[in-house]
Amino acid sequence: MTASAQIQQVKPGARAFFGIPGFRRLLFTRFAAQWSDGVFRAGLAGAVLFNPERGADPLTIAGGFAVLLLPYSVIGPFAGALLDRWDRRRVLVLANLLRGVAVVATATAVGFGLAGPVLFVLALLVEGISRFVGSGMSASLPHVVRPETIVAGNALAATLGSMVAVVGGACAIGLRAALGTGNTGSAWTTSIAILGSALAALIAARFARGKLGPDLVDEPSDALVAVAHGLADGGRAALSAPTVTAGFVALFAHRASYGISLLLTVLLMRFSFHDAGPLKSGLPGLGQMAGMAGAGILLAGFLTPRLVQRFGRHRVVFGSLLLAALAQAGLGLPMLLPTVLLASFCITAAGQVLKLCVDSAVQSDIGDEARGRVFALYDTLFNITQVVAVAAAAAITPLDGHSIPLLLAATAIYLLGGLGYFLAIRRNPGI
Repeated sequence: MTASAQIQQVKPGARAFFGIPGFRRLLFTRFAAQWSDGVFRAGLAGAVLFNPERGADPLTIAGGFAVLLLPYSVIGPFAGALLDRWDRRRVLVLANLLRGVAVVATATAVGFGLAGPVLFVLALLVEGISRFVGSGMSASLPHVVRPETIVAGNALAATLGSMVAVVGGACAIGLRAALGTGNTGSAWTTSIAILGSALAALIAARFARGKLGPDLVDEPSDALVAVAHGLADGGRAALSAPTVTAGFVALFAHRASYGISLLLTVLLMRFSFHDAGPLKSGLPGLGQMAGMAGAGILLAGFLTPRLVQRFGRHRVVFGSLLLAALAQAGLGLPMLLPTVLLASFCITAAGQVLKLCVDSAVQSDIGDEARGRVFALYDTLFNITQVVAVAAAAAITPLDGHSIPLLLAATAIYLLGGLGYFLAIRRNPGI
């Protein structure tokens, strides 16, 4: 039986999806790449934010978030334009290999105690290359599953991939404890991420040329012109799909609010919280928070297709925003270690449900010839929003992270996002 025939016969369900060779191979590529992401980010966070040989303040932490998020905005447009022009299989192979080289360079800089612009530029390079990998896998998914199973397939891939990233972060925390918390130990920990990049490239190389698209190439020959056209085309394509436009409004709110609460949580873990029995502060506390977030992502992946099928996408998006607002106010405001961990679970679960809904809207309602560009625009706008929110919060938050006004603002942003989504739907009653 051909792969095409298998795609046609698959029914939504984890076992059925794993029976599709193309989906399984793409998923394992995602696993290796996202494990590497988790190791690198946790290793770098330990090196910069929780290293006794270095200091940290809100602006330094905001700079760290910018390193992680700006590549989505700077590299994203290029990724979108090129993913709709280049063989995506080749992109996945070469980007992973280049990322491995950049990981080694960053780890070397950490080991020598470099900081400031040099370290940030190297980390930006790693994260920027990662955007080609992430966007490539998202744009490739519709080539290995049926159109009507994209929601379930995306939920499964994104959920399991996010869980593997959490595992990668946990591995980095464990390695850091074994190898040391100073510059040398942090460097060795961060360098381990190269293993995931190399494995991802090896797995992706097993796809046949052209298997992952694009099916139709309609790009200018000049890269800069292609990027400019890509952003414009992505914007037009998104605006032409009302479900995508409405989803973007909701995700704007989530990104901004989540950015504020994440900054405060890092500050609380670093400067305010203390170990409370099995609950830890510092970098291990962030590891526990990541574990709670991972559990929320896993629950979201399991529930989202069922919730959408039963209640419809619009009600699910509304419910996600409301749940996040309630968790932000009810669990975040006490600013206690146990409640912050619970808030992490609820907010991440709600945010993942929201993201899966918007992802599926893009994958279902945007043509393959523009899908990469819309995902690139998606990355660009939302991560700029989160960076701006983190930077604005860093400028006014106290060092210990105790800021009730900022948490109330984050709660209000979720509610405003729900209102914006409602207005977008009302203007397009047919969706």
